[in-house]
Amino acid sequence: MIGILDYGVGNISAFLRIYHSHNIDAISIKTSNDFEKINKIILPGVGSFDAAMCKFKSSGLRESLDHNVLNNKMPLLGVCIGMHMIGNSSEEGYEKGLGYIDGVTKKITNIENKDHFLVPHMGWNSIETSRDDLIWNGVNKKEGFYFLHSYYFKPKREDLIIGTSNYHKNFACAVKSGHIYGFQFHPEKSLSNGIKLLVNFATA
Repeated sequence: MIGILDYGVGNISAFLRIYHSHNIDAISIKTSNDFEKINKIILPGVGSFDAAMCKFKSSGLRESLDHNVLNNKMPLLGVCIGMHMIGNSSEEGYEKGLGYIDGVTKKITNIENKDHFLVPHMGWNSIETSRDDLIWNGVNKKEGFYFLHSYYFKPKREDLIIGTSNYHKNFACAVKSGHIYGFQFHPEKSLSNGIKLLVNFATA
């Protein structure tokens, strides 16, 4: 059973529709008791880092998430701002992250070609996988995924990067540390590629 953290940030219904349409059990996580029903977690996120962290802290789900991810080793997938939240901090704000993966979120910059530089990075972009992982099975790397972001997560260790993309320069678009994934793109908005990735997460 997949649990989608429902703390007021992110398109929960889009994830649920994808899973239910593929006969995969999935529920929204609104209370600590809901964690007893699931074996994998998705942390969605949109908007700003501080706003998402503050909403999550006020949701009452932090202690249960920490326990299940850190102690029970329950698989977690962080999406967009959810990816930023699993790190230590973000240049976008002042709140502390969850600290599940050692790294920081940095602003997209391009000093050399600033006249032609736009943020946010928005739209479809191809990816390159930097190491084999079951999450990529059946994914079309050239077709890529849908991105919408002005910041990117930079892990302290490069060996945690499992996928990169390029917007004026290469950046990590996918990381993995043990049972924890982070994806900068939006799989729930990425049509067949996104569906394949989410199904892979559920069934791997």
